[in-house]
Amino acid sequence: MLRQLVSKRLITQRTQILPRFYHEKVIDHFNNPRNVGSFDKNDPTVGTGLVGAPACGDVMKLQIKVDDTTGEIIDARFKTFGCGSAIASSSVATEWVKGKQMEEVMTIKNTEIAKHLSLPPVKLHCSMLAEDAIKAAVKDYEIKRAKSNVDSEAEPAVQAAKA
Repeated sequence: MLRQLVSKRLITQRTQILPRFYHEKVIDHFNNPRNVGSFDKNDPTVGTGLVGAPACGDVMKLQIKVDDTTGEIIDARFKTFGCGSAIASSSVATEWVKGKQMEEVMTIKNTEIAKHLSLPPVKLHCSMLAEDAIKAAVKDYEIKRAKSNVDSEAEPAVQAAKA
């Protein structure tokens, strides 16, 4: 009986301590993630970055929607399978890229995300995934844009050949 009471009290104490492992910003972004969802990956104004960390099983998809004329990121979405730190890092990344130019977002570093969320060293890989996802999304958009420009330049030649 005494053993059960002590065991029950230890379990209660442990569950009360657990939330303290994560900073309140991580908990906020985990409980209230911003910009969850996805865009059509075939949309030429959308860049998609899909990255993962095999060691821990976190997978992050981050998408940006770009205004072709200004180069400004007008919207961002994410879907993440992983721990609270990975979800929070994704959420922060989408907030930080919106309204910025492509060149600006390429300067976002994982250390800034980690510092903002007060991530412990063991969770730094989550902020690294977010940085990698941003870069992958920008690269994907740039590849689509280059391909679209090549296609549009080749189109008059194709029309002339048909004539």
